[in-house]
Amino acid sequence: MWSYTLRRVLLTLPTLLIVVTICYLLLHATPGGPFDGERKIPAEVLANLQAKYHLDEPLWKQYVFYLRDLLHGDLGASFRYADWSVNDLVLRALPVSLTIGGVSMLLAIVIGVALGIAAALRRNSIADYVLMLASNAGNAFPSFVLGPVLILVFAILLKWLPAGGWNDFQLRYMALPVALLVMINVATVGRVTRASLIEVLNTNYIRTARAKGLPMRTIVLRHALKPTLIPVVSVIGPLAISSITAAVVTESVFSLPGIGKLIVNGAANRDYTLVLGLVVLVTVVAVLLNLLVDLAYAWLDPKIRY
Repeated sequence: MWSYTLRRVLLTLPTLLIVVTICYLLLHATPGGPFDGERKIPAEVLANLQAKYHLDEPLWKQYVFYLRDLLHGDLGASFRYADWSVNDLVLRALPVSLTIGGVSMLLAIVIGVALGIAAALRRNSIADYVLMLASNAGNAFPSFVLGPVLILVFAILLKWLPAGGWNDFQLRYMALPVALLVMINVATVGRVTRASLIEVLNTNYIRTARAKGLPMRTIVLRHALKPTLIPVVSVIGPLAISSITAAVVTESVFSLPGIGKLIVNGAANRDYTLVLGLVVLVTVVAVLLNLLVDLAYAWLDPKIRY
């Protein structure tokens, strides 16, 4: 297991290099520059700015400079946020995104697995139909539609919660963003859990447990739950990664100072170093999540070994 983990970690290095190279070339191939704007900058000032950030060097040399800084853990200086490095911006925004994404993902897994088990044990019942309806609704409506609806209902009409903002991790400000991400993810987790548990309940060893007279609760929790969770774990990784992309919409709708808002601002401002730093961060998180999913397989199914 440890040798497999080490191999996977080492494989992240060429993956990260390829992603950074492609994004670096694409960003520099787009029209415009980080200092282009409505107000024209004097030529002397522009020349000083380009020299400061090595933009007057050839592209390959800029790339070498960036890789050198990246190897030292330096994501570079922001082109648009004066006196701020990308490291500082990421460290400031990351706790917000991790809190919203982590809490919503945990709640989506717990609620989705519970609803999926309930629906599988009551097939073709009202509870089953309600879960399927909620799952289809959660997948059909995108986050940029559900978010304003939640604001309209709970912030404007009922006036229970604030419409947006971030007030030092207060629960009132976290409620709507977390609810939005839970609604999106719980639908997928619930449907996968239901389908997986129905398949597991039809296996021979579950029929044997039923024939021995074991109660259904014991059968599900002791014998059926682990094999049921293997497909669920398979979708948790992609769901967690998609939550990062959903954060772009979520944090924009609710005005949260997180990673998603930084991605939008960095792309709009042609802030090359900020966008590349966030790409590096998202890539590392994606690779780490996929590794954790693979390791979870071996814990859920003893037959799986690496």
